[in-house]
Amino acid sequence: MHFGLWVDPFAGESRLATITNDLNPDFDTNFHLDAIKFLQRFDSSSADGVLYDPPYSVRQVSECYKRFGYKVTQETTRADWWTAIKKEVARIVKPRGKAISFGWNSGGIGRKLGFEIVRILLVPHGGIHNDTIVTVEVKTVEKGRTKYQK
Repeated sequence: MHFGLWVDPFAGESRLATITNDLNPDFDTNFHLDAIKFLQRFDSSSADGVLYDPPYSVRQVSECYKRFGYKVTQETTRADWWTAIKKEVARIVKPRGKAISFGWNSGGIGRKLGFEIVRILLVPHGGIHNDTIVTVEVKTVEKGRTKYQK
């Protein structure tokens, strides 16, 4: 069941979003593009939500890109890579839309890009495995408009 247009630039095997993307051509997703190129296909303020579950580390980005024939560059292995993707997420999500982010920190898309955290979930994996931190954020501003009211 979908609630509007949801987008997932790193879907893997997940089919929760309306439109999905993953570099791995073996996954049954709508697209197999670099995440930024995928997100650039959408109009501004067109998505009700984004599932944001990227590789969590530079090592994971490097391994993923190499595995699917993409050249690993300085651009794809520095913090600017994540920032560029987050800017695209912020661009396509409608005001009051949501971003659900997964990672090793609770940074999510971020306040600087107009999002406010409304929920945080810690998913423990046990043993020596890192926990996953899930943040649910609401887009609070659009070009200086008033903040989202709960």
